[in-house]
Amino acid sequence: MITQFLRTAIVGSALAWAAASSAQNISIATGGTGGVYYPLGGGLAAVLSKTVPGMQATAEVTGGSVDNLKLIGTDKPYIGFTMADAGLDAFKGEDKFKGHKVPLRTLMVLYPNRMHVVSTEGRGISKIADLRGKHISTGSPGSATEVMAFRILEAAGIDKDKDVKRERLGAAESVNAIKDNKIDAFFWVGGLPTAAVTDLANTPGTKIRMIDHADLVPNMNKKYGDLYVEDTIPKAAYRGMETDNRQATVMNLLVTHANMDDKTAYNIVKTIFDKRTDLIAVHKEAENFKLENQKTAATPIPFHPGALRYFAEKGIKLN
Repeated sequence: MITQFLRTAIVGSALAWAAASSAQNISIATGGTGGVYYPLGGGLAAVLSKTVPGMQATAEVTGGSVDNLKLIGTDKPYIGFTMADAGLDAFKGEDKFKGHKVPLRTLMVLYPNRMHVVSTEGRGISKIADLRGKHISTGSPGSATEVMAFRILEAAGIDKDKDVKRERLGAAESVNAIKDNKIDAFFWVGGLPTAAVTDLANTPGTKIRMIDHADLVPNMNKKYGDLYVEDTIPKAAYRGMETDNRQATVMNLLVTHANMDDKTAYNIVKTIFDKRTDLIAVHKEAENFKLENQKTAATPIPFHPGALRYFAEKGIKLN
């Protein structure tokens, strides 16, 4: 039996979303300015505001996936970018969300997020084991980079608190730190190309070294579920790469609160696919916004009914 308190909370939550929906004010939780979430979020805000009658969408700089999921958990009118692993933690109330489940729904599967473990020549780092004793960045607080970086270190048998000196920096800040010789390597999970990594690769007198770690994927999946795949960053992605980088990849998702009304969810997903060309002009990762990528197996979070309606119209049947 639902208590009066819970009934009041649920009704209040639904009314809040209804009011937001009527005004069509949507905030898009993105990430740091050096990554891919932020420009894509800005592009998405522009096309939604221009295309959906009465909707005003605004992109916000955040720490990344974890912060985005917490913002959605406030039940204010947010949609957000997230990696599938951080999203699952929020949905189940685990790890950084322990005791605080977020009632998420997937709007769509976006693009693969590739883990970059980046160093430069002359620092004695050619494999993950070489990070022991080094000064590294594992991503900014509130980011899924940090979540995945910890899991990679764990899979390699490296204690994140004892075996490395650790900073918590975003992509742009990590690049500045490695240029200033304040760190030896950094983790960053993002699309291709990531602007901050491109900046480092193009710095005169600097040659980047991308550290292979795809061999750790089985250990990660054994503990956390089949969220990660062995993948490749091609050597053409960044200047100075001599070989393809074998690394771990996780899917990116666009998610929202379960209380978003079906019409708004439908309009958001429809607009993304209708205006895909505009989004590709913002960042090439939008080329991976494909109907065939919308699979139940690609996201551990249930699809929103409004999204399911759009995909059904396009012949994509999802559970």
